Amino acid sequence: MSERELPLTLKDIEEKRKAKSKDSSTQKVQNQMHPMRNVWIVLILLVLTSIYAFMSFDYGNINWSEAIATTFANLKIIFLEADLTTITLGEALIQVLITFAIAFLTTLFSAIVSFFLGLFAAKNLGGGKTSTIIKTFVALIRSIPTVMWVLIFAIVAGLGSVAAVIGISFHSLGYLTKMFSETFEDMDEGVTEALKATGASWWQIIFQGVLPSTIRSLSAWTFMRLEINYIIALGMGAAAGAGGIGFNLFMSGNFYYNMHEVGAITFLILITCVLLEAISVKVKRSLVTK
Repeated sequence: MSERELPLTLKDIEEKRKAKSKDSSTQKVQNQMHPMRNVWIVLILLVLTSIYAFMSFDYGNINWSEAIATTFANLKIIFLEADLTTITLGEALIQVLITFAIAFLTTLFSAIVSFFLGLFAAKNLGGGKTSTIIKTFVALIRSIPTVMWVLIFAIVAGLGSVAAVIGISFHSLGYLTKMFSETFEDMDEGVTEALKATGASWWQIIFQGVLPSTIRSLSAWTFMRLEINYIIALGMGAAAGAGGIGFNLFMSGNFYYNMHEVGAITFLILITCVLLEAISVKVKRSLVTK
């Protein structure tokens, strides 16, 4: 091969390498865009289906201008003219405490049981077969809505706060067990390995290594579930006769049609949710400082 042909050959090889690299990069970008294209197609189909559903409803003889004006008038009464008329403020606060008590009990029961189930459901702590069985069991629990669990237990205990507490606790069990087990699986393996090297037993590893390492995440999930259970308890107050401020909200809005009282009760619920969030943040900060 002559000296003139050698640079040309090397140049051709370099151009082919660059072209191949460019094609590979283009193919990679196309592969990344392909899933996003499917997502956009699904979203567009959902939007079109929703538009078609709303357009195909039988709205009867609704006067849209009057309906919109009435809606804004009700919103004005709810948020700007809130007032308690059928119950006093003291009675309303007692009902709020009843609702909070239901949420607190359901969260407490489910968190305690979920902690131990989560330990055995974690693959790094409970083993493969045990983990699979427990995760399958709690997945079945989560697949059934909370209202259905309440109605199922209402057959035994009757409609009321007992059925609501058991039903909400059961669904919370499935939720927290999943969250706790994933938290245990994501923890640093070095903590458990170090304790195993010292000859610590399984329970010593749990309470001296696993729990201190994950307490902040566990408390965060527990407080989140407490807030969810508080909202669910509001609905169960009306749907299952569990009592609490949810029942008063239902009666004011659907029986008395008293928008003033609906607004006042709504503000009480919002204030309670804000207080729960503030307590949650304070507790998590105290755990971090420790």
